[in-house]
Amino acid sequence: MTQRILVVVAHPDDEVLGAGGTLARHAAAGDQVYIAFLADGVGARGNDKAAAEHRATAARRAATILGAGKPHFLGFGDNRLDSVDLLDIIQAVERVVADSKPAIVYTHHAGDLNIDHGICHRAVLTACRPMPGSPVRAIYAMEVPSSTEWAAPSAGDAFLPSRFVDISAVQDIKRRALEAYAEEMRPFPHPRSFEAVEALAKWRGASAGLSAAEAFMVLRDIEC
Repeated sequence: MTQRILVVVAHPDDEVLGAGGTLARHAAAGDQVYIAFLADGVGARGNDKAAAEHRATAARRAATILGAGKPHFLGFGDNRLDSVDLLDIIQAVERVVADSKPAIVYTHHAGDLNIDHGICHRAVLTACRPMPGSPVRAIYAMEVPSSTEWAAPSAGDAFLPSRFVDISAVQDIKRRALEAYAEEMRPFPHPRSFEAVEALAKWRGASAGLSAAEAFMVLRDIEC
């Protein structure tokens, strides 16, 4: 049975770094994949509207490669979500949830270093609270290289995955989707390099007896 899938992330490229292989698998299985970005990912660098549109074009290209629909751009300030009333962010996410009616939602890990990631996590959990009649049956938190592992050590905020998705058959799709964001990738040994992303997939795969995987924390999993 096909499902509706929603990934809500702070910036364009987070969706591919954290769950690109998993989203490609969903699309290949016939699931409808929706993507929503809270911010443009470039505004904090002092870039102009042309740079924001360039990044949005890359996001649309990556979505096509993954087999997802056209992304939603919610238009909040890049790395400035802490200056916005949380209710405004929650209501924007609620509108996307109401439109897409997802059974599964992917979002950021709460303990990420990037402040936008943590706020996105909280907004998604609130927007997808388990009210009667809600279509959301599962919520999973992803890891994003150069944010999840860069956070200060804390047992309470550690990324402790318990769900592993085999992406060995779709690694080439994830790589091509990342190439859409080539300007955001860095030379190895930066964690946001092609080599490091592939190494992480191998490590997460080896942790679960697979050749390559993406790892997630289970935030909610309802079986009816």
